[in-house]
Amino acid sequence: MRMTWLMFALITVASWGVYGVFLHSGQVSMIDAEHGRYKAFLFVGMAYLLVAVIGSIVMLAANGATWNFPTKGIVWSTVAGLVGAIGAFCVLLAFGAKGTPSVVMSIIFAGAPIVNAIVATALHPPAGGWGSVRWQFIAGILLAAVGGCLVTLNRPGS
Repeated sequence: MRMTWLMFALITVASWGVYGVFLHSGQVSMIDAEHGRYKAFLFVGMAYLLVAVIGSIVMLAANGATWNFPTKGIVWSTVAGLVGAIGAFCVLLAFGAKGTPSVVMSIIFAGAPIVNAIVATALHPPAGGWGSVRWQFIAGILLAAVGGCLVTLNRPGS
């Protein structure tokens, strides 16, 4: 059970790895060039309702959780939901602006870890401060940036 977190992380990688392709397929399958992306996103929202709301209620009830929700937790969680939804919505806007799933999602998944690394380190700095950050961490951020750049510059069909 020590590696359970890794299993869930890898399931997330697989899920998010196909998200853009499936969302684009849903958009195209709506057969509505002007509004298909918003119709597809409507169903993404309904899927979130099923998984996030109903799934959470079931897990809380099944595990005997209290129904106390501190304000700070509500605020941070709502902000997290908003930035996630804004990001998902912008994926659709990128597709609508002629971005393709292979490029749009590669840029997102190269750029998001960079943002995550910087924000997470700023909000939860290491014990030794920024000076204790190892060079490999910085190298990883730079390699992610280079990867996103290479995908953009050498996208299929360019």
